[in-house]
Amino acid sequence: MARVDPDYPLAHVPKDARKGLASISVVLLGFTFFYATMYAGAKVGSSFRYWPDLYLVLLCGSLILGFYVAALSAISAKTGLTTVLLARYSFGDWGSKMTDLVLGGTQLGWFGVTVALMAKPFTAWLQEAGILHAGWNNTTVMVLMCLLWAFLHSLTAYYGYKGMEALSFIAVPLIVILGCLMAVKAFAYADAQFGGVENIPVKGTLGFGAAVTLIVGTFASGGTQAPNWARFAKNMRTAFWAALIAFLIGNGLMLWFGAIGGNIYNQPDFAEVLKIQGFLGLGLILLVLNVWTTNDNAAYAFGVAGANMLRYPRKKPFIIFCGIFGFIIAISGAYSIVLTWMTAMGIFIPPVGGVLLGDYLLVWRCRLPRLESVRFARFRPSGILGYVLGVAAAYYSERHDFLIPALNGILVGGISTALLYYLFRALGFKGHTVSEDPRS
Repeated sequence: MARVDPDYPLAHVPKDARKGLASISVVLLGFTFFYATMYAGAKVGSSFRYWPDLYLVLLCGSLILGFYVAALSAISAKTGLTTVLLARYSFGDWGSKMTDLVLGGTQLGWFGVTVALMAKPFTAWLQEAGILHAGWNNTTVMVLMCLLWAFLHSLTAYYGYKGMEALSFIAVPLIVILGCLMAVKAFAYADAQFGGVENIPVKGTLGFGAAVTLIVGTFASGGTQAPNWARFAKNMRTAFWAALIAFLIGNGLMLWFGAIGGNIYNQPDFAEVLKIQGFLGLGLILLVLNVWTTNDNAAYAFGVAGANMLRYPRKKPFIIFCGIFGFIIAISGAYSIVLTWMTAMGIFIPPVGGVLLGDYLLVWRCRLPRLESVRFARFRPSGILGYVLGVAAAYYSERHDFLIPALNGILVGGISTALLYYLFRALGFKGHTVSEDPRS
């Protein structure tokens, strides 16, 4: 008999496997403590006066993102289900495979892009330090670095929640300490050079709406997959507060660190700021921990999506595949498409969360039956069409700079899913679950 996967990729997480606030918070904080978020913070920071304008923008964007993810996380804690398992209720048994492709595919690509993001500056620093063998060229070193980081990022994901929890308990406090150290020195430098950070001139051109859009977009896609870890919370309240801590405070902190570096040093790269301040070694530590705690989550998300797609009760083979294929993506030059990939995830992933929220709140009325008690229809048209409309709204908004694309996709996806369900029911269409009314 095959050993049960301790992360329950195809089942409800049982009560005896649930975790407390500290555990869930640190794993989600490790997820949100991500290098690329600081680039967004630098771009926002250069466009606003430090006080109060910058803080108002950061607070507004982080509140939208935080409460969206907290709502999804609370649902996952109540049900004990991953994002892709929740999708079976909203999209149908076969229809949920579409979300496996969307969520798993984007995370596979993101894993490869992030491995390259890690390997390239690390290679440059090793060369600057004169550590590399004289006969090794840049390409050889880059390939070796990609291989190393693809293996390590997959390793903690392979050991599941426990592996990511152990790494996050080490990484999260260190990242906060390094960030605060950087901020203290940066403020001292600003006092000497400009007479205070409030006197630094505004250099960017982002408006308030565009800045909030950028902040929400930094982790709207990742936040949609927060249920993969929040489902381990012992109750809804624990999951809600853990997600709010991570996506309101944690993600906001990364944006703030980036804004400080961008404003004072005109340098969005956190590790480069530490290097300027004379902390090259600390910068390397920051880079390793910051990227690692996010990218192992990407591999884990691909693992649970693959398990759901093939209905295989273990995620580990898919995590191994993610590491191998992600390495191939990394050495293909993926580093150059980081911003493009982030934009794509901000369009295609948040509407999935919108559909799940709208369906759970407005159709199922917060009462999902257990997986084993439901015979799902192959496709659930209301969820699928709601998702398509959500993606269309996000895409249109992004192309025409209309409000907040990720948020638009969430709202349109959720509301249209509920409206379409009740329309189909009024027309006598029985295409949702074993019965006409999924609440029965």
